[in-house]
Amino acid sequence: MNLRPKIALYEPDIPQNTAAIIRTCSCLGADLEIIEPCGFLFSDKRFKRVVMDYIDEKMIKFYNSSDEFFQSKKDQRIILMTTKSSTSYVNFKFKSDDTLLFGRESAGVPRDIHDLIKYKLKIPMVNNKRSLNIATSVAITLSENLKQTGFINNG
Repeated sequence: MNLRPKIALYEPDIPQNTAAIIRTCSCLGADLEIIEPCGFLFSDKRFKRVVMDYIDEKMIKFYNSSDEFFQSKKDQRIILMTTKSSTSYVNFKFKSDDTLLFGRESAGVPRDIHDLIKYKLKIPMVNNKRSLNIATSVAITLSENLKQTGFINNG
């Protein structure tokens, strides 16, 4: 069983954000899972400019659809990060093999996927701000997962 934390992106549509998330996962020892279709190609120069040499194909798993993703995760815990939750990520007990799912930058996840997931968390913000950049949200929640689980990659 893989005990590395996993970040999953649902149909990401901004290449620079996905590239920044790849860098974060690479530097902090997390695996990345991408539910396709992506809204860009990995040959996109905006993607390449941000990802630089941090991309490692072995750390990324692609799923052709959300059905394939959920089928592969049927015995695992998925945590949806969403602004539509009342539970703060700091009040949640993470496990080392959790999958933290993030929706599309432009639209989140569809209602049917939202309804499938038991665990939904948010990052509280001041003054009713709407949302953080997804790459920032990944870094914040992945850091809390790593802190709680004691995962350290001495690479």
